[in-house]
Amino acid sequence: MSLVATGVSKDYPTRMGPLSVLRNVNVSLNRGDALAVMGPSGSGKSTFLHMLGTLDTPTAGSITLEGTNPFTLPERELAAFRNRRIGFVFQDHHLLPQCSVLENVLVPTLVSRDTQPAETEAYARQLLERVGLGGRLDHRPAELSGGERQRVAVARALVLKPVLLLADEPTGNLDRKNATAVGELLMELHRQENNILVVVTHSPELAKLLPKQVEVNDGTLVTS
Repeated sequence: MSLVATGVSKDYPTRMGPLSVLRNVNVSLNRGDALAVMGPSGSGKSTFLHMLGTLDTPTAGSITLEGTNPFTLPERELAAFRNRRIGFVFQDHHLLPQCSVLENVLVPTLVSRDTQPAETEAYARQLLERVGLGGRLDHRPAELSGGERQRVAVARALVLKPVLLLADEPTGNLDRKNATAVGELLMELHRQENNILVVVTHSPELAKLLPKQVEVNDGTLVTS
């Protein structure tokens, strides 16, 4: 398995004692797998996604990606691992307003030591063609629609060809038409890139696009 979470739990300290958000979560996914994670607000969906993405640390249990437990790495190596192996798409696109579409997609490559600038720029241009924005390379985010900005964010998440693509409510700020388009785009690129896709969503329509679904219920994962 390329991604394995074993016995993962997360507690947060409070004045009344530890608050348990997730308990004994187990997930195993290979390249080509796509998983939708659903559940009510505050159930721990995003916390789980952030731990898979090494943005948050489990209180207990282990997470490995392609045989590496990233939480055992020194901070600098962890940052490099996250940058190279994991792509993120958030509800808000987080594009840099002063940068062009192409420059925004290339942002992750600026800190990567094992890429060739000419090759990564060519691939960024190819990705933008694939998401339908090949003619908008020099435009700024303010000149794009919400759906177009999110497509740029998807291209940015894929520019270093990560093994794991994580999307946290990627269609939450979009109308139904654009939400459908972005969801279908995520699945199309996931199939083409043969990565692992994990999507947190409130949208049943988006969840149905993914072949596997689980729900966070009382701190545990339940197969839908």
